[in-house]
Amino acid sequence: MSAPVTDPEPQPDDVAEAPTRRRTGLVVSAVVAVLAIGFVVVLATREPGTDRRTGSPLLGRVTPPLAGETLDGGRFDIDDHQGRWVVVNYFATWCVPCVTEHPELDAFDQAHRRTGDAVVVSVLFDDDPATAREFFARNGGDWPVVLDENGTIASRFAVAKVPETYLVAPNGRVVQKFTGGVTQDGIDREIERIEQAAAAGEDSDAGGDDGEAGQR
Repeated sequence: MSAPVTDPEPQPDDVAEAPTRRRTGLVVSAVVAVLAIGFVVVLATREPGTDRRTGSPLLGRVTPPLAGETLDGGRFDIDDHQGRWVVVNYFATWCVPCVTEHPELDAFDQAHRRTGDAVVVSVLFDDDPATAREFFARNGGDWPVVLDENGTIASRFAVAKVPETYLVAPNGRVVQKFTGGVTQDGIDREIERIEQAAAAGEDSDAGGDDGEAGQR
């Protein structure tokens, strides 16, 4: 008759390793928890994907010259639009955020076309005019698109990458710069904020992230 099988007695090394493994597991769990909390905080506090107001040396200054031939064979000159808000949008058809923001610009243009207080103008950035024509024919949009084949206009605005959008006040001064795409609501809110500040007699200069903008 065979002897009953019994569990081996725990060895000293096994007894010592058990608390160590438990402590290691606790440390790993704590690290994972901290990383998870940090990720949530980053998501909650990071800049929004659209309507990001960005600093520019142009803020508060008279807009640089912006004139040239348009996609439809016409001609655009920003000086002809003094007295109205002008949304200057640099875009390319190969730029995903540009494609994403296009319906927002279209909605803004249609809304303000009825009131006559604001216009949109796009400047083609490093793109083929024929491709841009096809894009507008397919996706809509009835505002001027200025050709900038040698990049002169983009250089005047110091455009680094698209999309970039500049808001020009009725007095002809650049009052805001947006990067990463815009929305109709974002532009309208910025116009309303600046108009309210002007009506309240606030004497503020255009400036960076706070978006303050002086009016003449």
